[in-house]
Amino acid sequence: MTRRERQELIDKGHLLPLMEEFYTIQGEGFHKGTAAYFVRIGGCDVGCHWCDVKESWLAELHPPTATEKIVENAVNYSDTIVVTGGEPLTWDMGPLTEQLKAKGVQTHIETSGAYKLTGEWDWICLSPKKVKLPKEEIYEKAHELKCIVYNKDDLRFAEEQASKVNENCILYLQPEWSKRDKMMPLIVNYVMANPKWKVSLQTHKYLNIP
Repeated sequence: MTRRERQELIDKGHLLPLMEEFYTIQGEGFHKGTAAYFVRIGGCDVGCHWCDVKESWLAELHPPTATEKIVENAVNYSDTIVVTGGEPLTWDMGPLTEQLKAKGVQTHIETSGAYKLTGEWDWICLSPKKVKLPKEEIYEKAHELKCIVYNKDDLRFAEEQASKVNENCILYLQPEWSKRDKMMPLIVNYVMANPKWKVSLQTHKYLNIP
């Protein structure tokens, strides 16, 4: 395969820079506690300074992998497949989700929404970032809004984002892991005063699982 042919397959979503894939328990948000197969796609230019998977940022570090192979691996483990990153919407998710849905599994995505929404999703977790805001189209389709709280201003940003999502979207505030001891009391008080919000924790880190 020539470099040009490979790039064409990448551009069309038939090859994706696969960083890692693993079977574990979803640790965050609405589906926490659910067994799920995670597919982590490389490539992200959002650049959150507190990101805990910075090794995912450079797509070139991760081998272009056929979507058929990803699907074959995933459906052997679970009927809930979570696509995360990096920023998975950097790439066309259409071919991957089409094949997953053909296998009868549930497709979930965790995204900043910074790129055009592609693919067919049963659950969209929108986790917006100040440095690269979501595309307007995703607010109407998001099932949950997960706002990371690193400092007090993130509560203002969270409210700004909550004003844009659909009325059925579940609202979560989640402390950034390195600031959890400082931010958690602030979040608890905020949720008690504003009960439309819920608290999300990275329970997988407390349980010491991937």
